[in-house]
Amino acid sequence: MEKKISAAQLREDVDFTYNKLKRFHPNLYWYITKEELDYKFDSLKASLKPSTPNEFYFHLAPIVASINEGHLRLRAIPRQYSKEELAVLKTKKPLFSLMEYKVVDDKLFVIENKENLGNIKKGTEILKINDENVSELVRKYRKLFSSDGKNQTFQKYFMNLTFFNFYTLEKGYLDSAKLVTRFDNKLADVLIRRHKKSEKEIVTDKVQTKVTADQKVQDYDANSKSYNRSFKFLKADSSIAYIKVKSFSATLASRFYKETFEKISHAKSDYLILDVRDNLGGSLTEINNLYSYLTDKEFTLVKPPEMTSKTSGMHQNYFRDKRFFSTVYRALGYPFFLAGNYFLSSKKEDKYYFREFASKPTKPKSNAFKGKIYVLVNGASFSASSVIAAKLKYEKRATIIGEETGGANDGTVAGVNNTVTLPHSKLILPIGLFLIRPNIEFDNQSRGVIPNVEIDPEFGSIAETEDKPMKWVMDDIDFRNSITRQSK
Repeated sequence: MEKKISAAQLREDVDFTYNKLKRFHPNLYWYITKEELDYKFDSLKASLKPSTPNEFYFHLAPIVASINEGHLRLRAIPRQYSKEELAVLKTKKPLFSLMEYKVVDDKLFVIENKENLGNIKKGTEILKINDENVSELVRKYRKLFSSDGKNQTFQKYFMNLTFFNFYTLEKGYLDSAKLVTRFDNKLADVLIRRHKKSEKEIVTDKVQTKVTADQKVQDYDANSKSYNRSFKFLKADSSIAYIKVKSFSATLASRFYKETFEKISHAKSDYLILDVRDNLGGSLTEINNLYSYLTDKEFTLVKPPEMTSKTSGMHQNYFRDKRFFSTVYRALGYPFFLAGNYFLSSKKEDKYYFREFASKPTKPKSNAFKGKIYVLVNGASFSASSVIAAKLKYEKRATIIGEETGGANDGTVAGVNNTVTLPHSKLILPIGLFLIRPNIEFDNQSRGVIPNVEIDPEFGSIAETEDKPMKWVMDDIDFRNSITRQSK
């Protein structure tokens, strides 16, 4: 990682990157012209000097990000630790993740400090980390990724999630950090250290938490002690059902929706609130199944995914990141994998398509919800969350409330990846092979899903604020109920 790579070899990596993108990305010039992208790659090659892999990363990643496809991000090489080093790290508490943060514009604030690390109060701004200005780091990291098209709501949420991931990638796992902070307009120098875990904490970490059958259905995460999916009635009369999905992980999803909509049907609920805020996406199969509970007519969720060639699907990550015995087992099925991808591909009017399950007609469930549906979204509603929101809005099946989604209204390039490794720098680039578009008429605005009711979520507020989108929904339900009562 510390060895400099020659400029000539780095130029080869640039050409390799662009050639792979042109070979596999099914809509490379969707948000940027070929002339603009050619110029960016040529300019980069002309300016290159001998660099380490991760120095090169900070030059190439912004060019890849300029394609403006939110799924398309170059990955740097994290530092590799020995078994001995990893064993020592496991005995220590994390340095930065003991506090919770919020990045607002170019500023970093502490919003939670449960262990009172460094006596830092909630609302404190961190100005510097080890003598580096946080604002400069934020601006540097923001160039490494993008949203879909012209969308501007996604970046703030993604930076909020990944700031310290980028920082650790660049600096490694630190045992201490010197901070310059500001609270009530007073500056302070604070040294935070990575403390050792107690024997009890080490033992607790080793004990695997038993997860009940019900917890599994809700996709329970024992580490964060939270549920990926949750359901509840918001009123004692069960008239308002609420479903929160943090990601479409597909883990026991069919059973969750089956049981949930049986309860909703039995309760004869009038309203359903589907909350996909901060949901970065996931399984098309899951959202196709979910949609079948939200409509009363046969539907096709997405158009057939488009590819660059009939063989594109064969290049997805079939063996990548598999253990030895798993690789041996999967090798037996490899010929069937190749044949299946080939025969599921077709050509029509000089374009190549893949037969995806969600691109086939699907019948609604017998107990599909027939009442009023509200969908809560924000800038971190991405990928599959945007697909289902776009479809529900287009079909006028739901009222979308909140902030423009981070994922595009007209689709995205994702599905499965061909992950390539650059030959000299060894940087990693996952390239989406499928152009996945909701089965709607496109608005061609290069934007996210625009809500029917736009409500500012006040992301920039450090203090806890009222959930305004949810309040709007509850007020609207109260209004509708009052009209119903008056008409009787």
